[in-house]
Amino acid sequence: MNLTVSIVTYNNALEMLQRTLASLREAAEQGLEAGAVSNVAVSLVDNGSDTAYRRRLEQLVADQSTQATYQLDFVPLAQNRGFGAGHNAALARSRGDYHLVLNPDVEIAADALAVGLIRLQNAPELALLSPRCTGGSGEQEFLCKRYPSLMVLALRAFAPGLGRRLFPARMEAYEMSDTCGDVNEVEVPLASGCFMLTRGAQLAEVGDFDEGYFLYFEDFDLSLRLSRLGKVLYLPQMRIVHHGGYAASKGLAHLRMFASAGLRFFRQHGWRWT
Repeated sequence: MNLTVSIVTYNNALEMLQRTLASLREAAEQGLEAGAVSNVAVSLVDNGSDTAYRRRLEQLVADQSTQATYQLDFVPLAQNRGFGAGHNAALARSRGDYHLVLNPDVEIAADALAVGLIRLQNAPELALLSPRCTGGSGEQEFLCKRYPSLMVLALRAFAPGLGRRLFPARMEAYEMSDTCGDVNEVEVPLASGCFMLTRGAQLAEVGDFDEGYFLYFEDFDLSLRLSRLGKVLYLPQMRIVHHGGYAASKGLAHLRMFASAGLRFFRQHGWRWT
């Protein structure tokens, strides 16, 4: 069994990316030692970053050692066509029995790949695994979600503090913080694209990412399409640390992209207002 991994960058912090790659390499070595996988091939896709950044990125990749069971391939793209398009470019080059979609701001626990791959191998009814996630300061982040309503998404994007004060139960229900804890596996509707472990053949069957999404909601759309083939599972024994932010903290441009992608998602999968 082989694993392919896609990481998409766009002028991301290289110091954080180095930490991501180091943790991925360690997790790959443990997965290989555990017999969970026989080969790991990583595609680092750059979505048209500026020239100076790309030079530094090329050097970072060149400095990484490779071996027969672990390869790191640099895939420079001429322009930024979006998060999903970047991952699709990697999948078009190399698609393993298993595939991991990984953000460049995530550190993986050393045993995460072994835990997740063995779980997939023992459970053919599973289509997608999502990990337990903590933020950089140690607090749990709830990556899995229930199907959203327009009201909840608007509050999370534009007034997250107000939403938590006025509608705490609805916000918590959307985040699945009531069920996604430290111990129990939970079947979930939606998983986050910062770490998605799935099967290469099933990704191909559903058509990979929908490139109509530039950024945001492409992971929710993919989760729903994969759920037609098997269960989407929160697996708390598979652990990561996520150092990224959310749309509300990234400025007006990201809020616009969030709103546009959200409208596309609701048009495709159905509206829920409150």
